[in-house]
Amino acid sequence: MNTQPNRTHRFLYVAALALLPAALLIHLGLMTFIDDEAIRSLVALEMKLSGNYVTPTLNGEYYYNKPPLYNWILLAFFSMAGAFNEFTARIPTLLSLCGYAATVFFVFKPKYGTRIAFLNAFVLITCGRILFWDSILGLIDICFSWVMFGLFMVVYHTFRKGNFLQLFLLSYLLTAVGFLMKGLPALVFQAFTLSAYFLYKGQFRRLFSAGHFLGIGLLALIVGSYYLVYHQYNELGNVFATLFDESLKRTGVRFGVWRTVLQIASFPLEMLYHFLPWSLMILYFLRRGIRRQILQDDFITFNLIVFGANIIVYWTSPEVYPRYLLMLAPLLFSAFLYLHDDHAERRSPAWRIINGVFFAFLLLIVAGSVAPVFLERTQQAPGLYFKTAFLALGSIGLTIVYWRQKAQRLSVMVVALLLVRVGFNWFVLPDRNGEDWGNRCRESTMEAGLKFRDQPMYIYGETELQMTNAFYLTNARQQIVTRARPPLDSSAIFIIHPGMYPDLPYQKVGEIKYRHGQGVLDLGILQHSSENKE
Repeated sequence: MNTQPNRTHRFLYVAALALLPAALLIHLGLMTFIDDEAIRSLVALEMKLSGNYVTPTLNGEYYYNKPPLYNWILLAFFSMAGAFNEFTARIPTLLSLCGYAATVFFVFKPKYGTRIAFLNAFVLITCGRILFWDSILGLIDICFSWVMFGLFMVVYHTFRKGNFLQLFLLSYLLTAVGFLMKGLPALVFQAFTLSAYFLYKGQFRRLFSAGHFLGIGLLALIVGSYYLVYHQYNELGNVFATLFDESLKRTGVRFGVWRTVLQIASFPLEMLYHFLPWSLMILYFLRRGIRRQILQDDFITFNLIVFGANIIVYWTSPEVYPRYLLMLAPLLFSAFLYLHDDHAERRSPAWRIINGVFFAFLLLIVAGSVAPVFLERTQQAPGLYFKTAFLALGSIGLTIVYWRQKAQRLSVMVVALLLVRVGFNWFVLPDRNGEDWGNRCRESTMEAGLKFRDQPMYIYGETELQMTNAFYLTNARQQIVTRARPPLDSSAIFIIHPGMYPDLPYQKVGEIKYRHGQGVLDLGILQHSSENKE
């Protein structure tokens, strides 16, 4: 296997690194928060407004679904930036992604060389799910995945050295960090990884050693210390019940047998779609002797054991999002890249299919790069002709290199995907934002929050205030918006769902649009006769 880069490879590395900031940063803060982003940011904002950094809240009520570590991270970035906004909330995602990719690079480089390490890192960044979705959002999952991938690598490298005390202490330290981000999934990853690999290596008895119990003790000390402080503010019963329910609610326990069977059947195709184009390399597994070839490399064997042990939970859970699997992606991608050179040398049917698909994709990029000049919706884009020329010349050049330089084809695809993301940022995101109902929700909510900033404001009755509205309203007012409790303040502004309360007498003074259902919530002042209707 040729592991060292030549001149063309080095040029492609430089091109990838040069495009990466533009691919990740252009228009990062443009799109409105989705619900989960708003939840993370609102929890952090309410910590600042309340001065309580221990017990997370949403709309002033205790929030139990996630421990607070990622909210603390967000709050640190908001404080450094001096602004609670979309761009700042998404920066931790990008830094985590870059840290995650760097970890992948430095883990693979000593054994496989710069070329393979570079590909492993950038295949992670440029898989469709991350490049065109998760890297644009301020969610917890990339950071959590980075921590869990680090846990996997600690297990492998310390096991090889035979330093089991270090293995247990470091892996449980990372488990504790993961737990304080996302709760029970961190424990599941640790348990499944240790059980599967120690069983494979014939060392299962070590899981009953003193070193393992010391690791568990370290986890209990870190997590327990937080909840000991938490208990000074609130009871713990709801916390652990909710964390447990959060872990079970997407599984077959809740959805039943038939939904689980459907999930088992559809899951591989769905994941194949989300992790394109690199997921096409699954074809490399369709050959005789694949098990023997995998077992020749102990690191790839470890990666696939850990992947197989942990994927089962998600494969059998009907309500799973691809972002929950990001810590497992490099494990499978590493096997793809390990097999790639062998298939390339033999020009196997799988290699020819994959190369043909990749080449067709490059031709589509060339055609798509000039499309903005002819589309009515992009005619007003600033720098239209310069940007189009840059994309067109870049994609044509990469297509030529791909055709001529067979050994560099995967690196060419990496650069091409980053180029597509730059074009996506320039043309798709502004157009999408201009047509997005969510943007209208953001604008109406911020306008209402500023207009009534100095007046008390409450959520009336069972009115649902969606999380994106709640964040923008709280941020504009710099006051936590809570649900009304009797006796009602006759001078306050109430957020009212008009469909739920058609007979409620109130004077409408404004409105805010909400995303799900594309409706409107009224802002109103209650009439005297309504004061006790709550």
